[in-house]
Amino acid sequence: MRTTVGIIGAGPAGLLLARLLHNAGIDSVVLETRDRAYVEQRQRAGILEQGTVDVLREAGAAARMDREGIPHDGIELRFDRRRHRVDFPARTGGRSVMVYAQTEVCKDLIALQLAAGGPLLFEAEALAVEGAGTEQPRVRFRHQGREDVLECDYVVGCDGSWGVARKAVPADVSRVFERTYPFGWLGILADVPPSHDELVYARHDRGFALLSMRSPTVTRAYLQVPADTDAADWGDEEIWDELDRRLETDDAWTLKRGPITAKSVTPMRSQVHEPMRHGRVFLAGDAAHIVPPTGAKGLNLAVGDVVTFARALVELRDTGSDARLEVYSATCLRRVWQAERFSYAMTTMLHRAPGATPFDDRIQLAQLDRITTARSAEADLAESYTGFPLD
Repeated sequence: MRTTVGIIGAGPAGLLLARLLHNAGIDSVVLETRDRAYVEQRQRAGILEQGTVDVLREAGAAARMDREGIPHDGIELRFDRRRHRVDFPARTGGRSVMVYAQTEVCKDLIALQLAAGGPLLFEAEALAVEGAGTEQPRVRFRHQGREDVLECDYVVGCDGSWGVARKAVPADVSRVFERTYPFGWLGILADVPPSHDELVYARHDRGFALLSMRSPTVTRAYLQVPADTDAADWGDEEIWDELDRRLETDDAWTLKRGPITAKSVTPMRSQVHEPMRHGRVFLAGDAAHIVPPTGAKGLNLAVGDVVTFARALVELRDTGSDARLEVYSATCLRRVWQAERFSYAMTTMLHRAPGATPFDDRIQLAQLDRITTARSAEADLAESYTGFPLD
C-alpha cells in the first residue's frame, strides 16, 4: 500500500489531519488500532478553543458543532465562597470557546473521511515505523489477520505516548520532560441539566472541583481525589455531597442533582517529548505532549500540531520550499510549552496538594485574588484559556 502521508491513530488529531490533507488534494491513509465504536465512544475533552472552532469550520467539519455546540464567553472562579466571572471577549478582543465533546468531533470527522476521504482502516494495529531517516518511511501494520506495509513520503504519529511513532525517534535524540501530580480527577456524567451556564473552577480546602457540561441536559463534573482512587469506592450521593461542599457560595446558588451514568478517575500528568520530528516522522497530539486537563489544552494542542504540519506540506507542494516542515518541531513546541505553563499554573493554583501548609493555601488565595482584581492578570488567563496562535 502506498500513500503520501501515513497517519497512525484515528483520534481527533489524525482524523483532522486526514481531512485537511484531503481538502488540499494530498492523499493519506489512517491506521487505527481500535474499532470504530470504541473511537466514537471514548470520553475525552469537551472544550474547543477559538482557533480549533475556526479550523473545524474551515475544514467543512463544523455543521453539527454549530448546531449542537454550546458557545461559552467565560468561566467562573470560586474560592472562599466567592464567585468571580472571567469575561473572555472583554479580555481578549472577542475570543470565546465552544463546549462540544471530543467524541462528537471524532464522529463528525469519521463520517466525512468515510464519505469523501482516503482510506480509514479500523482494527489496523501499527507494529513499527521503519526508515524514519529515509525519504520513504514505512509503517508495518496488522489488519484483518495479516501483516502489511504502508509506504509513505511522511508518517505522522497521532498514536499517543505509548505508540510506535515515538519509538521511531532514536533514544539518543529523545528528551522527555514530565511531572506526575499526586492526585487525579474523579469525573462523572449525570442526566441532569447543568447547574451553571458556564464552567465553574473551584478552589477549596477539601480539594478542587469543576462543574462542566456535555449538553443542556447532561452535567459533567470532577472532584480532586488521591491518585490511587477507585471510582467504584465513591457512592453517588457521596459525590454530590462533596461537590456541594466544594462549590459552596455565599449566595443562593444551588447544585442540581440527578442520576450518575458514568464514573472514572483521570490521572494528572504533564509530559513533553522533544523533538517532535525525526527525519520524515512527525509526532502530534499525545504522541508528543500531555497536559493536565485543568487548562483544557490537550485536544486543542493536537489540532495546532496537525494544522502546522498540513500548512507546511501544502507550502512544500506549492512553492517547493520545505522551510516550514524543517521548523515543525520548534514551531509546535513554542505553543506546547505555553500550554504546559498555563495548565501547570491552573493546576497548582486550584488543587490542594497532599501536605499543603497554611502558607501554600495563602499563596493560592493570593493568586486567585490577583486574577479577580488585576485586569492584566485576568486578561492573561482569558488569553491563555481561549487559545494560543496555531502557527
